[in-house]
Amino acid sequence: MTVKFQAMTLVAGSAEAETLVLTEPLSFWGGLDSATGRIIDQWHPEKNEVMSGRILVMRAGRGSSSGSSVLAEALRRGTGPAGIVLLARDAIVTVGAMVAAELYGRACPVVLASEADWTTITGAGSLAIDARNEAATIEI
Repeated sequence: MTVKFQAMTLVAGSAEAETLVLTEPLSFWGGLDSATGRIIDQWHPEKNEVMSGRILVMRAGRGSSSGSSVLAEALRRGTGPAGIVLLARDAIVTVGAMVAAELYGRACPVVLASEADWTTITGAGSLAIDARNEAATIEI
């Protein structure tokens, strides 16, 4: 059975992949090895997980404005996530995906999910994102 949720597009695109659900926010700056797509933040609960080609599901980013460049670099190298689902707007994550799309032609849709749908989304093993204009759908 397919379930669709409405979401808000922060960066347009589409993706379908296995999920990587983060239990804590992640700073890409110092937290992601852009060469491998591996989480290297030694205090992060998902340390050593690889986000390459997966849909990253996290409540929010954890700052450092330089995180945008790390995410964009990972996307340029092909080691970044296939898409990102957030619960809270995050300008740093959004800018990183926008820069990768504009400079490198690497699409990584970023969408904003609702709190009401969050538990179901984080429990899914895979997701499909279709993000266009302002409206997006997340399909389980």
